[in-house]
Amino acid sequence: MSAELPTLAELSRLAERCGFGVVPSDLDMMRALMAPAIARLNALEALPDALPPIKYPRAPGARPHGEANRYNAWCHKTSVKGAPGGKLAGKRIVLKDNIMLAGIPMMHGTSLLDGYVPTIDATVVQRILDAGGEIVGKAETECLSHGSGTTSANGPIHNPRKHGYTTGGSSSGCAALVAAGEVELAIGGDQGGSIRVPSSHCGIYGMKPTYGLVPFTGVMEYEPTLDHLGPMSNTVSDNALLLDVIAGPDGMDWRQDASPVQNYAADLNEGVAGLKIGILEEGFAQPGGEPDVDIAVMQAIETLAGLGAKLQRVSLPLHRAAGDIWIGIGPEPFANSLALAHGKTLGFPGPYDPALFERLSRWRECADRVHPRVKVNLLLGAYLTTKYNGRFYRKAQNARPTLTAAYDALLMDVDLVAMPTVPRKAKPHPPAGVTLDPDLERIYAGSDNTWAACLTGHPAMSLPCGMSEGLPIGLMLVGRKREERTIYRAAAAFADAVDWTAT
Repeated sequence: MSAELPTLAELSRLAERCGFGVVPSDLDMMRALMAPAIARLNALEALPDALPPIKYPRAPGARPHGEANRYNAWCHKTSVKGAPGGKLAGKRIVLKDNIMLAGIPMMHGTSLLDGYVPTIDATVVQRILDAGGEIVGKAETECLSHGSGTTSANGPIHNPRKHGYTTGGSSSGCAALVAAGEVELAIGGDQGGSIRVPSSHCGIYGMKPTYGLVPFTGVMEYEPTLDHLGPMSNTVSDNALLLDVIAGPDGMDWRQDASPVQNYAADLNEGVAGLKIGILEEGFAQPGGEPDVDIAVMQAIETLAGLGAKLQRVSLPLHRAAGDIWIGIGPEPFANSLALAHGKTLGFPGPYDPALFERLSRWRECADRVHPRVKVNLLLGAYLTTKYNGRFYRKAQNARPTLTAAYDALLMDVDLVAMPTVPRKAKPHPPAGVTLDPDLERIYAGSDNTWAACLTGHPAMSLPCGMSEGLPIGLMLVGRKREERTIYRAAAAFADAVDWTAT
């Protein structure tokens, strides 16, 4: 599409929107001064997009129905086979449906994206395929990564451990498919707990790595300073194996630094003898929490002590303010990029998928398709921008380093910090037809303990540690930045010692 000079009327309206006045007699001259730039933009149109090549063929696939999708966790099934050998040979991997897989439709939980087919593969996709893995499809996710298993345009995702109960979100389909044994591995996204919460509710292993360790290139963003990708699995060893493959800088994601990638499975057999584990006081007895969850998690921590870990009680009062800080950061950029800027998140290196820009440019034509719960967050973010001009975003980002420093200081005294992943077990789905669910505990899915690590950037993993009323309970371990190996070491020791499904 060729660029055109704006009309005088368009210039006048744009000036008003930008907040400045223009003398009418100046409009003609301003328009003329734009002409060279418009000519250059039309020359730019003739240049090719330098998009990453698609290395591996793929079947178009389809959305499965009925018994082939009994938990409503598949968004789209396909088969993309990678290299003939490698670390992931023989492994089936599913992607959260905000990760771009070229040629395969992507919904991100909303019919707003109906018809969108990515033209690029995310970096994590390329790495999985280069390592010999098979990508078998896209997993349902919550509407634009908001929700606890009930907001997807395709309906609620069922917990394989107890039908009719939530999976947690927003990586809901990933957790369900892994827990059901339909795939060995999944890549989820975590901005406030979206890997760890569903992992806890479904009884699997979910790692939110150190901020920036895994490239976010080719993934539909939520808020760039909160965005994380990480592995979800049924075993600790598979989780570490997948992180081995997807970690490390790709030269395109500005979040990343040049820190070397480690062998994350290297310490799985070392046990926990000598590890110091801090039991975080503020992580227990959360408002709305359930006593059986706290009891199961404490028993799991004591099991680690029986295996040789050293326990100590620790306190970090600011942990309970993490949700306040997160709410100051999350909604406003989300509303700005989607509702106020038609889905454009600018200012970062590419690649930018032309097909996604085109689809989101028609945001206002189909904004009503967004789930009502997500509309609440969009309205909140837009209100904060228009009414308070970024005041709370600024306050939250300025408070964030204090929380980070407090966690850094705590982790100088202990190797790991332990607490429940989610203070309560999965809840039943809301009644059919209820879209604005008044149950705030179900909406937020118990993110009380998971907010903090997304704000501070520390690695945090949920591991299944027990059952109550037929539902899994998760223990969360938080480690020092870039020390995922220590978390895996403790998780493996616990998994080897305990059958958590029997507790």
